[in-house]
Amino acid sequence: MEPPWPQNRMRQISSGTVRRLDAAVMDQTSGFPSDLNPALHLAVLQECSYNVLDKILSYCILFLAHRSVEFNESAKRITTFSELTFTWSAPNITDVCIDCERQQRLCGFSSQRRTAFCKPQAAVVPTILVLTLVVASALYLSLKTKNDDEIQLKVEMFLKTYGTSKPTRYTFSEVKRITGRFKHKLGKGGFGSVYKGELSKGVPVAVKMLENSKGEGEDFINEVATIGRIHHVNVVRLLGFCSEGTRRALIYEFMPNNSLEKYIFSRDYSSSQEVLVPDKMLKIALGIAHGIEYLHQGCSQRILHFDIKPHNILLDHSFNPKISDFGLAKLCARDQSIVTLTAARGTMGYIAPELYSRNFGVVSYKSDVYSFGMLVLEMLSGKRNSDPRINSQNEVFVPEWIYETIICAQESEFGKDMTQEEEKKLRKLAIVALWCVQWNPANRPSMRKVVNMLTGSLQNLKNPPRPFVSFLG
Repeated sequence: MEPPWPQNRMRQISSGTVRRLDAAVMDQTSGFPSDLNPALHLAVLQECSYNVLDKILSYCILFLAHRSVEFNESAKRITTFSELTFTWSAPNITDVCIDCERQQRLCGFSSQRRTAFCKPQAAVVPTILVLTLVVASALYLSLKTKNDDEIQLKVEMFLKTYGTSKPTRYTFSEVKRITGRFKHKLGKGGFGSVYKGELSKGVPVAVKMLENSKGEGEDFINEVATIGRIHHVNVVRLLGFCSEGTRRALIYEFMPNNSLEKYIFSRDYSSSQEVLVPDKMLKIALGIAHGIEYLHQGCSQRILHFDIKPHNILLDHSFNPKISDFGLAKLCARDQSIVTLTAARGTMGYIAPELYSRNFGVVSYKSDVYSFGMLVLEMLSGKRNSDPRINSQNEVFVPEWIYETIICAQESEFGKDMTQEEEKKLRKLAIVALWCVQWNPANRPSMRKVVNMLTGSLQNLKNPPRPFVSFLG
């Protein structure tokens, strides 16, 4: 006898045999809804993927229990099977979901379109990548915090043992007040940024924020330990500092004419020519030589700068040069002739050959002499020095160029529109600088001798050998 309720086909698959069960939705007296509406389809699709649902199965068993013995026996058989497949009233749901299962994807149902669809697979690779980045970031922050704490402890221990002769110590809030909350930026370098400021008495200062401090705080310690105690007319004065947590700052006297680099390589020809006339070039070179000679011989400990270059030579209102940036400096005994370094330090183009290879000689104060010589040669030529190993028509090895145009007495643009006295000063600067850049440190003069050569007579100077022969040969 056919049942009077609407039919939904439930297909039970087991051992290759297809059994059809006529299931009906109970009437209102049975306690079940009167129809299997689309909402029930959606609920079933969201809660199962071709596995027997406990809830739906319990409804079926409860319903069949109220029916004939035949249905009860059928219900028992249903519970023994491992898999049920439903055929829905909406079209193509069964086929779509079977296809989703084959692709190992979840089956979804859109109530608006009344269609089934395969849900997209979870993005496993991006998830793993994100998790890896999160773990790596957490590890980096943890190590960085630990490293910052160690550097801070090292700096504080140095300041504690340094004594009361150090410059004034400021808090970070005071540094912000001095700089007007870092309003006027003077420049930026590898170490960080420099800002213009003003002390309480109206004294203008330059504040260097060590944003990219390297070497476990060594650049900060070197600055305070070297120029914090010394006073020389050709060395910039350190007026104060700040060390508060990871924030470190150095407060210097303000130099209104910026650095020598601005004038050597300036595109403004008029300002460059105003400063780099023979008389002023000799004055600037002599001032730098006096400053380096003081660092080497005039302090209780010898100070090796290791980064003499135009950028680190500041000019005051009268264009008097002052050596700055002692972040790479090294202290040693005055009678110590050899310095041990684990790696080369300085700026390309100004680093002495022995800092690259001990085959050229030992590292000593003569390394600063080499850098000074390169600085003077660049000031004479207005060209940046480059490595002689670079084979390019656009690159110039300044020592060779100066030697050929001045020492070898070839026709030179230097002699144009100059007096005889100015030509002598240029030649003197060229001869001294070429002696300073000799590849063998033993052939370079000391800074004290350099000062004597610059203040002495041109006739007493001997022409140097080619400074590049030992390298090219």
